[in-house]
Amino acid sequence: MIIATERARRPDDFKPVEEPVEEGICPFCEGHEKQTPPEIISIRNNNSLPNTPGWDVRVVPSIKPLLKIEGSIDRRGKNLYDIMNGIGAHEIIIETPKHIANIADLEVEQIEKGINARIARIDDLEKDQRFKYVLAFKNFGRAAGGGKVRHSRSQLIATPVTPKRTKEKLAGSRRYFEFHERCVFCDMIKQELDSGERIICDIDGFVALAPFASRFPFETWILPKKHSADFTRLEQPQRKDLASIIKCVLQKLKVGLNNPDYNTIINTAPFRRPKAGYWKTIDEDYHWHIEIMPRLTRVAGFEWGTGFYICPLPPESAAKFLRELKV
Repeated sequence: MIIATERARRPDDFKPVEEPVEEGICPFCEGHEKQTPPEIISIRNNNSLPNTPGWDVRVVPSIKPLLKIEGSIDRRGKNLYDIMNGIGAHEIIIETPKHIANIADLEVEQIEKGINARIARIDDLEKDQRFKYVLAFKNFGRAAGGGKVRHSRSQLIATPVTPKRTKEKLAGSRRYFEFHERCVFCDMIKQELDSGERIICDIDGFVALAPFASRFPFETWILPKKHSADFTRLEQPQRKDLASIIKCVLQKLKVGLNNPDYNTIINTAPFRRPKAGYWKTIDEDYHWHIEIMPRLTRVAGFEWGTGFYICPLPPESAAKFLRELKV
């Protein structure tokens, strides 16, 4: 990480100019169910039929899936290279029946329903022995890859391999555990709470903080204070607490930074598929967490060429700005 103090900017210098977006008919709004593929699951309160109005959250297959669920993986070699078929699952979680763009504007109860849908789908996809991991993420705004339609939604992609970045986090967590016999994330939470200078908000069982080595201005992590490797193991009361802190953080980003585009990623442990050499401490050494990355700067040649990130705002300044912001 390079904290570029010579490029330092004040927190309120990062407010982007919000450009108007022309939209057509939104396929994700209630009443437009026929414009999406048939739903996989939905959360409904009035015994309404699938693929009809009356839902709170819907999950549908992506119309342009990155990976397809039909077929076999068929791992094989081709000269120097190892290849496999593009097998997986790609689903869209429609987080509200109303035409609301930013999840920050949803009620806590509605955000909680979206969390319930994610957990239900990840649990179901785990039953498919072809899949090793499910990445849950959100792209909000054009700069973050969110597309033209301004309707709050997230995505799930199940993959037949554990993603490279996830493997790196798992390996680093294991090395720390082998040396210290403690979870690195638990130690980080304790240190940050003791210091307080990078804490953004602290709500019940969760803490939101600006990581010490922030890659981007206002990068924020949300972590459960109680150790857990799996996002899907959240008990129902914890899910409401998580919804509350998500709303708090995203409201602060919206108000303080003029509704910036952002990406969110849920980092959770992979599915446990027993095999030789698979480490047994993953439940103790890994700690699930959410990363929120506002799209306020661009990754350019230096970052791509070196793997270093340049951040023009110290995380302490970003955390202080958001912590003191009233929403």
